[in-house]
Amino acid sequence: MLKLYYSGAPNPTKVALFLEESGLPYDAIPVDTRKGDQHKPEYLAINPNAKVPAIVDGDVTVFDSSAILLYLAEKTGKFLPAKTDKARGELLSWMFFVSSGVGPYSGQSVHFRAYAPEKLPYAINRYAYEAQRHFGILDARLAKQKYMLGDTYTIVDMNVWGWARLIPNILGEGGWAKFPNLKRMVDEISARPAAQKALTLKDRHQFKAEMDDVAKKAMFGHLSEKVA
Repeated sequence: MLKLYYSGAPNPTKVALFLEESGLPYDAIPVDTRKGDQHKPEYLAINPNAKVPAIVDGDVTVFDSSAILLYLAEKTGKFLPAKTDKARGELLSWMFFVSSGVGPYSGQSVHFRAYAPEKLPYAINRYAYEAQRHFGILDARLAKQKYMLGDTYTIVDMNVWGWARLIPNILGEGGWAKFPNLKRMVDEISARPAAQKALTLKDRHQFKAEMDDVAKKAMFGHLSEKVA
């Protein structure tokens, strides 16, 4: 059976969404990042980047959430656009847009707003601005069509949903005000039964809640290891 290594973070949740939507059976294995599970040798053998999620499907190992979504969609033939060069180009472009832009800038925005030991106005503004800019691009696209690739619900929408549903955490309580089209899609996906199941996956395991010194060392290595 396929194994999903997960936490309650955005990236594992969107993979769980695909698994629930597709009906693929899977074994959910928690990786408690605040306890440092991601740095254990047995997990590093699966994901050398020490992040979640990762999957093991027989003799296949895939890490990075976008790569996993692509792998699972191609494996099952589900939640993909039409088989044309144009659609393939759009699929890849928007999948990598989430990987290289939406996810990193959203994550850094949360980090500097909530977890950085110093509240640095420049860093907070920089990452919030870029996160907002990326969400604005998504919102403009969704003003013209129902889903990211047109009228069909695909893995691109799942990829976007993983992060966009957390806009209030990323940009603050008024974060949704500028993105009505994105909110419309996120709300629709969040109401799906598969999304409801994916969102409760984190409740299967009692993850460490405290952001104490142990958690900071496990999650933010730069605080204890000087690079230069």
